[in-house]
Amino acid sequence: MAKLTKKQKEAHAKVDSTQFYTLADASKLVKDVTNVKFDASVDLAVRLNVDPRKANQMVRGVVTLPHGTGKDVKVLALVTPDKEAEATAAGADFVGLDEYLDKIKGGWTDVDVIITMPSVMGKLGPLGRVLGPRGLMPNPKTGTVTMDVAKAVSDVKAGKIDFKVDKTGIIHAAIGKASFDAEKIAGNARELINTLVKLKPTTSKGVYIKSIFMSSTMSPGIAIDAKRFADD
Repeated sequence: MAKLTKKQKEAHAKVDSTQFYTLADASKLVKDVTNVKFDASVDLAVRLNVDPRKANQMVRGVVTLPHGTGKDVKVLALVTPDKEAEATAAGADFVGLDEYLDKIKGGWTDVDVIITMPSVMGKLGPLGRVLGPRGLMPNPKTGTVTMDVAKAVSDVKAGKIDFKVDKTGIIHAAIGKASFDAEKIAGNARELINTLVKLKPTTSKGVYIKSIFMSSTMSPGIAIDAKRFADD
């Protein structure tokens, strides 16, 4: 195991590993233990009592964080010519179709989200090997395949994120930046957790949210009292 630096030791000393914190206290603490020289991302890891291998226990959805992500999300709108002006006005960073499909075929994926229309999805199918592993393939369930391109672009720019439980039953999501006020970090975290509670599969029995940890880039994890969100 790698040795901790002096700053990392100081950060770990501030976190009581035997304690479960409230969202408010964890949000204040994560700011206090963040000591990198850049504006660190604040992340939430929520372990759910589900079996992702079963289709009826796959937890997936979208949430609009009330205070945004703090990240300048780069959006590519793959649309037909009649939708280009709409996508551009809504704030898409890249707008077009065939030229960007060719770039993606060549390995270009320098975007965070791709939004497209139902009629274009057929052209994206062959690019699944490139887009899939990077989490960039548009999906109607996350609102990234739609005729209302302007709304989709605006929502993503305003802080809409999508999430999906991984094979170990954990949801990982970036909920803001360490420069945010603690109240905004807590507000974003609460919105995500409440959304997960609403998405509890009917086949999930017993304690649904098993654990919640908040952390920032390079910081120790802060355990949050999951019982406050219990929906057994």
